[in-house]
Amino acid sequence: MPTSLLRFQFDLTWSLFEYHLERLEPDDFLWEPTPHCWTVRRSPDGAWVPDWAETEPDPVPVPTIAWITWHIGWWWSVTTDHARGRLPRARTDVVWPGEGPATVDWLRSLRDEWLTVLDGLTDAELSTTAPFPWPDDPAHTKAHMVAWVNAELMKNVAEIGQLRLLRAAS
Repeated sequence: MPTSLLRFQFDLTWSLFEYHLERLEPDDFLWEPTPHCWTVRRSPDGAWVPDWAETEPDPVPVPTIAWITWHIGWWWSVTTDHARGRLPRARTDVVWPGEGPATVDWLRSLRDEWLTVLDGLTDAELSTTAPFPWPDDPAHTKAHMVAWVNAELMKNVAEIGQLRLLRAAS
């Protein structure tokens, strides 16, 4: 799969994300659409801490926009770390900036960092083994990793968009 096609797919997904990012209100982030949801909460020391379980609960909690944006920051930071050959940060090291412009700016900076990785890949490099999320599995290439980022982002963008629309309609 050529880099240009993966970049096209990413840019298309990002343009859909920008549509929602530009319209997010600070109150959208922590809006809980149901009592059974995952969000990001203040700890006693004032830090934002995402709800988390090592084993996915059944039923899966509905995430808030805050939780989804933290989740994007987590998986994207870790993927970028792997792609750059850096020691990946721990989930608990990824700190959500808070509701409103700080999170939107953070997500845009993650995009910029990812584009540096993506634009630096050659078509030949795309056929090498992916460092993440399938470490050292020769059946999964860097092209698979980039396609996974695109798919994961697309899913999260749709979730954020749906939550934003539901809150606006409620």
